[in-house]
Parts: sequence; structure tokens; C-alpha cells
Amino acid sequence: MAARPGTGRSKTAIPQLGWSEARPAPIVLVSGGEDVLAERTLTMLRETLRADDPALEVSDLEADGYTRGTLLTLASPSLFGEPRLIRVTGVEKSSDEFLLDALEYLAAPAEGTTVVLRHRGGNRGKKLLDALRAGEGGGIEVVCAELKRDADKQDFAAAEFRLAGRRIAPAALRALVGAFSDDLGELAAACRQLIADATGDIDEAAVRRYYGGRVETNAFEVADAAIAGRHGDALIALRHALDSGADPVPIVAAFAMKIRTMAKVAGSRGATASSLGLAPWQVDRARRDLAGWSDEGLGVAIQALAAADAAVKGAERDPVFALERLVGVIAARGRALA
Repeated sequence: MAARPGTGRSKTAIPQLGWSEARPAPIVLVSGGEDVLAERTLTMLRETLRADDPALEVSDLEADGYTRGTLLTLASPSLFGEPRLIRVTGVEKSSDEFLLDALEYLAAPAEGTTVVLRHRGGNRGKKLLDALRAGEGGGIEVVCAELKRDADKQDFAAAEFRLAGRRIAPAALRALVGAFSDDLGELAAACRQLIADATGDIDEAAVRRYYGGRVETNAFEVADAAIAGRHGDALIALRHALDSGADPVPIVAAFAMKIRTMAKVAGSRGATASSLGLAPWQVDRARRDLAGWSDEGLGVAIQALAAADAAVKGAERDPVFALERLVGVIAARGRALA
């Protein structure tokens, strides 16, 4: 997913890309606080450059403990002309010596050398960043902002599989993200394990096979069963989730996410996914989920969701009963209160 150019900054002249779009350039600024995305960016850059020339020389520098002249020495042409990748960490803590050398380097980047500057945020090094973003040095910026929304984490996981040339079913992707949504590093590791060990297209059964203990408590399993009208299965899944330590609040949130998406799709028939602010697979799934539902039933379900949300946040004494009541309304496709 590409970053939004210029968000929260002065005008930027260089390309601003998302991590999955990272590509070599004379200078690559890797900005933002999401270290997992930054690590993936650095790995992709190294693999791309090494695929072009296996003789790639890789050097690592720390900007806060920098010795004057090191960057210019590492970037200077070698006897055999091997391409070079210089990775600089801690630019947000740069020493004055590094900033002086980096500004000098921007004025005349070395041919055949890619310099990657990792800056996690803050005002240190602002003069360097401003010069780079203004276009000096012919660089690009890869924005690695923290991923907070589940939709962004699904985009991240989907990109991991796409870049590896693998296909993952939407339900499997949802289950995987739901199981590891609290830790992007764990989600990335889970994606890599599935890519390495699972054969063929990755479906929900494969995700369960590897991560059954995590996935079984997924709130979306409860919501999927209820929306499909499988009342008994939904109650069993709910009990399993609660016994495994799941909190009632995110379970209601999972219901809300799916029901609101269904309502959005039902109310805008014929609209494109982009116009609804949804991914195509979300629209396709919502259309399948809408089978057997009426507009009136959706309205009742939305009211039941509001009541359940208040109940699990303290409006009622028994949040479990409130969840069971919500499951009943949803499984009856809104007809229970009609």
C-alpha cells in the first residue's frame, strides 16, 4: 500500500512509496516507526540489488556513533567496481559528524552505490531530511508508518504472500491476521512460515493446521458462523473463544466490522469496491454473507450490535449473556427481534 505523499510534512519532491513498493535508488530514506516494515524494506532492497549483481558489497553504519569520513570512504569506487549497499541506522540520533558527511554526499552520490537511511522519527537530522525530500541526491522515501487498523495489517500480510508469488484465500488471510493482530512481527513470521512450509494455495485449513490454537479463538469465527445462520456452531465457537481468554469487546467489534460492511454493500448495489472504500475481496465476501438477509434484518442487527457494545462495556452485569443474545439475533438474520 503506497503512502500518502506529503502527509503531515512540507511539500515533498521525491517519490514516497509503501514498503512493498521499495526499489533501489542512489539514496533511500526509510522513515517511520514500524520496524517490521523497515526490516522488510531493507531485506527487499538487498535481495533486489544482489539479484542484479551477486558481487554486491554490503556495509552497515550507525549514525549516532559515526566517525567522520566513513560514509565517503565506503561509497568510493573500488578497484573492481562492485555495486555497494550502505545501510545507515539511527539517523534520528545522528552525530553532527554524520550529518555533515551525509549532506556532502547528497551533493554528489557515488555511482553504483545505494545508501539507505533509516530514520524512525523526530526532528534530529531535519536539515538532511529536508534536502533529501526536496530532491537533492535523486532519492526516494519509503514510509513505514505504524499499522494500527486490521485492514492495514491484512494489506501487509497479503503483500507478503503476493511478493512471494503465493496465493492465500481471503478467509485464510482474515483468520491469520485475526490470530496475530496484536504483534506485527509475529504476523510476519507466521506469513513466512506458511510461505516456506505450506504447499499450493493457502486456505483456511492450512492456517488452522499451523496455528489452530491461535485461530480457534478468533472472534471472526464466531461472527462468520452466526452470519451464516449456524446458531449452534456460533454458540460453541463463542464458548470456546471465551474459555480461551478472549475478551467480549473485540468479539462484538468483529461482528460490527462484518455487519457494517454488509450494510454498506447492500445499500450501494452496483458500486465499485474502491468507491466503497473496501478491497474487492471484502465486497465479494459481503455479497456472499448477505444471502438470506433483508434490509430490515440488517437494521435489527445493527441495533442489536449497539446494545451488545454498550452491554460488554459495562451497561449490563452479564457480558456473556449479552454476547449470546447478539449471536441469536445475528443467526436469525435479524428476524429474532422483528
